[in-house]
Amino acid sequence: MGMGSDLFKAAFGMALPADHHRASLDNTAMPTSVAPIVLATLNAKYIHASLGLRYLLANMDVHGGAGLRAQTQLREFVIQQRPTQIVEELLALEPRVIGLGIYIWNVVETTQVVRLLKALRPDIKIVLGGPEVSFETTEQDICRLADHVVTGWGDVSFPRLCRALLDGPQPLMKVIAGEQPPLELLALPYAEYTSEDLAKRLLYVEASRGCPFKCEFCLSSLDKTAWAFELDRFMAEMDALYQRGARNFKFVDRTFNLKVDFSVRILQFFLDRIASGGADLFVHFEVVPDSLPDRLKALIAQFPPGSLQFEVGIQSFNPEVQQRISRKQDNLKTADNLRWLVNESQAHVHADLIFGLPGETIESFAEGFDRLYELAPHEIQFGVLKRLRGTPITRHTASYAMVYDPQTPYTILQNSTVDFNSMQRIKRFARYWEMVANSGRFAASLRLLLEPGSAFNRFLDFSDWLWQTTGKTHEFALEKLVDLFFEHLTDVRGLALDVVRTALLLDYRASGARGRPQCLAGVLAAEHIASPTLAGKPRAERQSRHASQQAHRDDIQKAAAAA
Repeated sequence: MGMGSDLFKAAFGMALPADHHRASLDNTAMPTSVAPIVLATLNAKYIHASLGLRYLLANMDVHGGAGLRAQTQLREFVIQQRPTQIVEELLALEPRVIGLGIYIWNVVETTQVVRLLKALRPDIKIVLGGPEVSFETTEQDICRLADHVVTGWGDVSFPRLCRALLDGPQPLMKVIAGEQPPLELLALPYAEYTSEDLAKRLLYVEASRGCPFKCEFCLSSLDKTAWAFELDRFMAEMDALYQRGARNFKFVDRTFNLKVDFSVRILQFFLDRIASGGADLFVHFEVVPDSLPDRLKALIAQFPPGSLQFEVGIQSFNPEVQQRISRKQDNLKTADNLRWLVNESQAHVHADLIFGLPGETIESFAEGFDRLYELAPHEIQFGVLKRLRGTPITRHTASYAMVYDPQTPYTILQNSTVDFNSMQRIKRFARYWEMVANSGRFAASLRLLLEPGSAFNRFLDFSDWLWQTTGKTHEFALEKLVDLFFEHLTDVRGLALDVVRTALLLDYRASGARGRPQCLAGVLAAEHIASPTLAGKPRAERQSRHASQQAHRDDIQKAAAAA
């Protein structure tokens, strides 16, 4: 999903290990006095920190007039909190204006918050912004409840709206099209990250906004091009963050490697800091998969394990589907670049696929999945198509009988090539794949499951069996999952007991778990399993787990071949 033109950007994407169950954010660093203007959003998890809210906060004086920043406070919540608790905290600030960032993942919960606010204090002006309310505003309950909606860019339009709401004259329009200023006129938001943000949360940064590509499932397809921030200014901000102690950076640029000169300088910046003692640095980029020139490869190859992650958007290897959704991608170059990243660099590679695109069949998707699996990225993020509001994918609705869930997250239910029952099977596949393959806990056992033959079909068989056996897709204890794995590989696949037990034992030891799966009880009872020390910092835990498990894959090759 494109974030470059959102009113309230970022707080989305990769979730790294952290205190995910924390009920709300620690706002002790924030002022506790009253605030005429409150900027707020409901993040998916505590570790996410909203870049968009911080942009708005940084630009309050610049585009709203002197003194407006001092009247504004930022509050972040998580979607697991009770709406009444959120409303209580907001009203305690005695606001006159509340600006709320609305996304596909928080619109349901935020609608409840707005409904309560309007029931209790109808005099407070509620202003919405964000991708979820930038399109189809007349069809949404939350937009009907609110006083104003800013669509698109809000860095300039929101502060100006607040000035009018506080001092007059009162705006006549409910829906306000956000003004897109030149990037050099925007105040950058990075000083708004608090010390707690730097210490405990994922920091979102952007060297550019927008995207030149037109992939119809993505909101960034609506952008005319990509716009880069002035590089010296941006790098100075990154250095300031680093000097304050920031070590975890997620770039939200849709096309980080689009301008190679910029990419080279940014990579070199982080390499220099690693060389001077920043061993705990972790940086995430989203890259165009078919463009990886030698200048970038030379720098990428220098990053040590656990410091660099790439999100590579493959989406589909089907040329007909790619053309249908206006996606330009050289599949041969993409495969070559992925192969290089996996084999010649120490970066963690996360590759994305989307199921449910118009005209894609299960069979054609399976071919693309198997092709990607053979390239061996560390994670395959297997998503199911969602109809994001405003995206051009809707032009295929009639011709391909695309039926979407009317409730968030608007996931595809069926189309002309995949019926509803088949779509449900694939959704379960996606859930189980995340739970098993992407968890990093079954590296050795997964090879037994997926090879030889079609990795997609092997896992689909496992997925169908797991659903028929358990009837659930969530809340699997690791020990139970190990036993289910053992049962499927031995009873259904007919693999040798000792081969399967050896693989599962290696995986279970590497996981650091201390339970007693039934299939391993005899072995584990005689051992004391100590938690392994994983390389890297907590936020790179998953990458470290992949690295540690790579070491024991070779130990079972002979046993796997014998099976």
